[in-house]
Amino acid sequence: MIIPVRCFSCGTVVADRWQSFTKLLDEGVSKGDAMDQLGLERYCCRRMFTSHIDLIHEVAPFSTARQK
Repeated sequence: MIIPVRCFSCGTVVADRWQSFTKLLDEGVSKGDAMDQLGLERYCCRRMFTSHIDLIHEVAPFSTARQK
């Protein structure tokens, strides 16, 4: 859905790097190189980015807040 604020394993803040990560991917940078540029060195933090599927735009139309 939305990228978690902190890494599940080590607790490092990762959400602040998500927009920069997606921007680098749009520019054609590989995922590994993008994470290196953003300073994501730990495997657990890198996992947060590689395994994330951004579904917020698909789920948002069904939100109860939008139905009010």
